[in-house]
Amino acid sequence: MVREDNKIIFTGPVGVGKTTAIAALSDIPIISTDAQASDMTLNRKGHTTVAMDYGVLKLDEGTKIHLYGTPGQERFDFMWDILTTGGLGLILMLDNTRPNPKKDLHFFLHAFKDFIVDVPVVIGVSKTDIQTQPQIADYVDMLPEATADLRMLNPIPPIFEVDGRNKDDVKNLVMALLYSIDPGIGG
Repeated sequence: MVREDNKIIFTGPVGVGKTTAIAALSDIPIISTDAQASDMTLNRKGHTTVAMDYGVLKLDEGTKIHLYGTPGQERFDFMWDILTTGGLGLILMLDNTRPNPKKDLHFFLHAFKDFIVDVPVVIGVSKTDIQTQPQIADYVDMLPEATADLRMLNPIPPIFEVDGRNKDDVKNLVMALLYSIDPGIGG
């Protein structure tokens, strides 16, 4: 059941568009902990999230959703457990232009395995306009292997093509997640 105060976590690799997606959807200016990249991340982008991104989506007068974005770098993984505490669900964003999206899918599902035992997952694949392969059907085919040893609330999470700059695309991810929690939310 969706509460008055809700928390959804966005995660995924560096440069996938988590900060951009939260900014596109948030009803307040986002809080971002970006710092200048100084490692291999510099090859993908100039700044990177080091603690979290935060925004708010107001569904109605009394209901809001807190949107938290995790850092994408594994060296900041201590923040992942902190941010997921009390979360209602996970939005995993994948970047179709990365060398091995299947490896990213597997890595992030396993990194959040303790969280996704109790909450639903929705997957958004970005940059499909730049790199058309793999296609969404390929990600669906990857899921059984990636989740074979995981106990997940929804073993076949919905997968969407998403442009993190597009408010409607990001809203579709959030609504799919909320629908997974409470199927009556759409009506």
